[in-house]
Amino acid sequence: MIPSFAPGRRFVAKSALAGATALLLGTAPASAAVRGAAPLLRLRLPAPGGPYPVGASTLHLVDPSRNDPWDPRIGVRELMVTVLHPAVPGHRFPRLAQMTPGAAKSFADVAHWIHEPLPQTGVDWAATLTHARAGAQPLPGRRPVLLYSPGGGDARVMGSSLAVDLASHGWTVITVDHPGDASEVEFPDERSDRGRVRKSVLTGPPDAATFRTMISTRVADLRFVLDALGLDRVGMYGHSAGGTAVAQALHEDRRIVAAVNLEGYLDQMDGELLPVAQQATDRPILLADTDGFRNARLDHSWAALLAHGGPVVRRQLDDTHHWVFTDYAALVPQLQEAGLTTAAGRAAMIGRADPRVTVPAVRDLLRSFFARHLPR
Repeated sequence: MIPSFAPGRRFVAKSALAGATALLLGTAPASAAVRGAAPLLRLRLPAPGGPYPVGASTLHLVDPSRNDPWDPRIGVRELMVTVLHPAVPGHRFPRLAQMTPGAAKSFADVAHWIHEPLPQTGVDWAATLTHARAGAQPLPGRRPVLLYSPGGGDARVMGSSLAVDLASHGWTVITVDHPGDASEVEFPDERSDRGRVRKSVLTGPPDAATFRTMISTRVADLRFVLDALGLDRVGMYGHSAGGTAVAQALHEDRRIVAAVNLEGYLDQMDGELLPVAQQATDRPILLADTDGFRNARLDHSWAALLAHGGPVVRRQLDDTHHWVFTDYAALVPQLQEAGLTTAAGRAAMIGRADPRVTVPAVRDLLRSFFARHLPR
């Protein structure tokens, strides 16, 4: 039997949920860009729950030893990462936007194609702010590091809420974009071989060859970040394809001491198990899934790893769906409240459970795992 979390309405009094609304969620219309135009919805991310304020910086990393697998004209492999860390208190630094203006404009063009329940118009995607402050100075001292890899087709920014919360509890968190399969990535400059905003090359669900390229590239990206930043003894967590990648990276790289796979397959699309599932692991892996996304392929590939024994555990969140592990857990209900998506669309993305329950449940799950295996 798989231990489950059940963040459904039946477990929480309606009055308690109503009292938490102001803390976690909220919507407010943005000013119309042009007088007379309909106001765009501004979305809000839930506040972190830890004792530390959070600072943020963005890094552009270049690996000259690899060419880009999605666009060989580039000649190198470029990554964008955000470093989130416990910060010296103070409010003079601005809050970091979830998306840069260029990335937000690109995302607005493709959001409905990436995730059908998302609206084609009506949202000011550039207006969403994280609860990290750009440029805020890190607190003195060394802190354990966690790396995050987003799902296929998603950018690192859609994992902002969870990353900021982990940083507010004392970890340094590095969110990693994987240009080429990410929906959009904005770089500091434009080059002759790519624009400033690089869009995804994916035009639909990946085939088997594309999936292999995606996972192998992501594993190499994550290991390169460790090299480039001189990191050792880190934790990693990832969603969907990112979960697949961090699990395989743990298998390949001893610098990774623990990993969380948030609903990523442990096989190739042709059914071949990844090496991490074929062999036992001596380092902890948490496998977390939802009842809405669970399927035979996931069960089969995860069962292969679990059958070896060792420090591997599986947890399930009930009344939820695949993107409950991302910022969509908080954003999609706001879209539904504003009439920009349907109840069915919400259920297809994050399930029916209330975000005032699911957001803390996901945060607690990761925080408790890393507190055991990579304590602050």
